[in-house]
Amino acid sequence: MSATVGLSPAILAKYQPVIGLEVHVQLLTETKAFCGCANHFGSAPNTNVCPVCLGLPGALPVLNRRAVEFATLTGLALNCTIRERSIFARKNYFYPDSPKGYQISQFDKPIAEHGWIDVPTAAGTMKRIGITRAHMEEDAGKSIHDGFPDSAMRTYVDLNRCGTPLVEIVSEPDLRTPDEAYEYLTRLKEILLYARVSDCNMEEGSLRCDANVSVMPVGAEKFGTKVEVKNVNSFRYIRSALEYEIERQIEVVEAGGRVIQETRLWNQAEGRTYSMRSKEQAHDYRYFPEPDLPPLIVSAAWQAEIAATMPELPEARRKRMIAEYELNEQDAQTLTAEQSFADRFEAAAKTAKSPRRLANLLLSELGGRLKAAGIELDQSPITLPGLVLAADLIEDGKISSKQLKGLFDVCFEKSEDFPAVYEREKPQQITDSSAIEAMIDQVIAANPAQVAQYRGGKKTVAAFFVGQVMRASKGQANPALLNELVVKKLDE
Repeated sequence: MSATVGLSPAILAKYQPVIGLEVHVQLLTETKAFCGCANHFGSAPNTNVCPVCLGLPGALPVLNRRAVEFATLTGLALNCTIRERSIFARKNYFYPDSPKGYQISQFDKPIAEHGWIDVPTAAGTMKRIGITRAHMEEDAGKSIHDGFPDSAMRTYVDLNRCGTPLVEIVSEPDLRTPDEAYEYLTRLKEILLYARVSDCNMEEGSLRCDANVSVMPVGAEKFGTKVEVKNVNSFRYIRSALEYEIERQIEVVEAGGRVIQETRLWNQAEGRTYSMRSKEQAHDYRYFPEPDLPPLIVSAAWQAEIAATMPELPEARRKRMIAEYELNEQDAQTLTAEQSFADRFEAAAKTAKSPRRLANLLLSELGGRLKAAGIELDQSPITLPGLVLAADLIEDGKISSKQLKGLFDVCFEKSEDFPAVYEREKPQQITDSSAIEAMIDQVIAANPAQVAQYRGGKKTVAAFFVGQVMRASKGQANPALLNELVVKKLDE
């Protein structure tokens, strides 16, 4: 945050930030919200358009049933109540990329409201963030301000995006830190991806977020004047923008000034926000019911039909996997962060003797190597079936952890899967009790001081003897048998 002067922790501690988020999500329908044009990113400019998209006189909108189903599914996934009767409205404003001069949206009667998402906090607890509403609307086109020889003088407009179906998800002002906002967005994106209502691709604009932020003295009941921050294209940048804006507002108040209600743009290159325009109020848009669309009726029967298509959502999946596979909370969170990753793990876990051991190898031993090599699981020389074999061998005590590491080294050096390397390099594990006992006797004889410590009550010293014997056996002593025999010998 180099753009701010930097406030002392004491001054920052005097104020409480208040944050609410508005997230626009493009729905993953084949066609647009109110016409049959393709809902597809990347087409040549102004090719996916028709009289309805272009707002030509006499062109009437026809609501996309699939968009309604996706909007309802979104509301249900966010624990919202679905209105059986919602109303479309015209939100009137002029902008070059909105040829109708208005946007079809929902105002006082949205399709979904009163929901929530639970997010983790810095204290290690879960906090419930309220969702005020999730309403349907259509997207505007896109103004292109650069990339052309005459961009300094002209702005180009691509109307392909006009009419793309959106759900706008508005949180309650329950967020109190930029980190909480980051966690809220992360969980929200997970839910939307699991529900398969959007691809949530921020680079293509299918998930966009505006943040409303204010500050007030700690202990105050009345919120401060809020500022809306736009033009933020990643969750990490949203966190940075909020950190900057909170500090900027505190600086204004500490200097005796007054925060102005406005819309500001985030400039990532400079690490600061800039004033864009005064903040609009609802009455500025002159909302009125859309005369060309009847009320939207989503009956209880239709809601039940839509709810029946709901996939298992991430939080429910985490809880099930913790119970079913004996995972810890952190591992379950990592494994379920991406639906496809969780699917692949579960398919492999069903064939493993110990899903928990498989998870441990996947996230630590293999995961660490993939990160170091800068590659993804799809590019790993060790496949998930290969990892299952490795986990089973460890579980059965046929190879030690040290031997496993050596075999994994060979896999990555030679770009070979684990089963082939294991068959060729198969390490011989010592399971002969008398051979292991002979090595233990030698280590005990060579370390009388440690023997005295153990027999004096310091039982943890047994690990020292296990390590010494494992080194002497070049990692080939059976770990379970070795631990058992070391304790037996020391207790004699």
